[in-house]
Amino acid sequence: MFSRLVCLFSAGILMAQPAAAPQDTARKALDLLLAHKYADVVALISPGSKATNTEPVLAKKIPEDLGAVQNIGTADVRKLGLTNVVYIPLKFASTDATFVAAVNEQGLLSIVRIDVDPWKHPPYSKPDSFKEREVTIGTQYKLAGTLTIPNGPGPFPGVVLVHDSGAGTRDETVGAVKVFKDLAEGLASNGVMVLRYEKRTKTYPAVTQSRDYSPETEVIEDAALAAGVLRAQPELKPGKLFALGFGFGGYLMPRIAEADGKLAGMAIVNGNERPLEDLALDEAAYRKIQGPQLVLIQEQAGKIKRLTQADVDTAALLGMLGPYLLDLKGYDPIAESKLVAIPMLVLQGGRDFQVNMKDFAAWTSGLKGVKNVTLKSYPTLDHVLVAGAGPSTENDYRKAGQHVAPEVIADLAKWFNQ
Repeated sequence: MFSRLVCLFSAGILMAQPAAAPQDTARKALDLLLAHKYADVVALISPGSKATNTEPVLAKKIPEDLGAVQNIGTADVRKLGLTNVVYIPLKFASTDATFVAAVNEQGLLSIVRIDVDPWKHPPYSKPDSFKEREVTIGTQYKLAGTLTIPNGPGPFPGVVLVHDSGAGTRDETVGAVKVFKDLAEGLASNGVMVLRYEKRTKTYPAVTQSRDYSPETEVIEDAALAAGVLRAQPELKPGKLFALGFGFGGYLMPRIAEADGKLAGMAIVNGNERPLEDLALDEAAYRKIQGPQLVLIQEQAGKIKRLTQADVDTAALLGMLGPYLLDLKGYDPIAESKLVAIPMLVLQGGRDFQVNMKDFAAWTSGLKGVKNVTLKSYPTLDHVLVAGAGPSTENDYRKAGQHVAPEVIADLAKWFNQ
């Protein structure tokens, strides 16, 4: 009887204690799992989930072919009803993964798993030839970034990668393709240090609803801040800081170069030269859109062409509000490029239907005779720089095992290193 009272008293004390922070509980479970202390992990599992999380089951949570853990990232906690779901990024020797743990109100786990990223290192990546470290971009809007740095004494040329449209991650993941991760590892394997970062709209999605939301606040400000972070790194070769704009980031690259004022050169990869409404009309034709949907696109594209500063409060057109559209009104990337007057590299995929060869022709024509400009197209590459045949579709992006073409890596590395 006394023993039972002691047990009940002890249990009461434990129940009265506040549960640990969910990210701490998840990290504890992860550390135990990686240490193969499965019985200790089971002790953290809620009673209703113990049957599906036995020691033998937990022992199989980490595939044997992942290799050693190289880095454990910062936990991301998301509320789901009364449960906190914790995501912890992991870097193994062979690939990236995410530890996922669901923590209930009592601080016990109902879900424990490791989601393995299907992405694999491309053939041109040499993981033993570079290292990575985390940085933060900005102060008002803090953005997580990754520096990929060649091993060795340096110094090295460096490049900031600037996103396409949309809420992009630092890897610029499009379907199964990680455009920026491929670029970072490929370039670092060839002696170029790379900075990539989470886009503001990815980390702070509410900014898109702000009245001052524009390409300036979406892209340009953070790209310039990222250049400042890379410039402060001890491994950077003085005077050898570049920026690479992908898609919409390429369109804005001349403005980014002007905002920074110190770039050694700018690379534009599948970047449009023409206004966004022209791209929308071309893509609609490529997709064979017809009927009312086509009429709506045509009408809104026409309204964008006719916008004036008095239309700042216009309803969204092609998904963009008045201040955003007016920020781009009259923007001429060719003219801006000539004013910035730094070396340029323009690369274009011939199968890209989002930014097509009309834009490459416009860059080629507009930059004719300008010094220190290199232009090159790749007939078989699509928007995400993957080789293929026939008309490109978004379904192509979802095929596992695809990577940025090696010839793009080689051409970029040669240009940055020259």
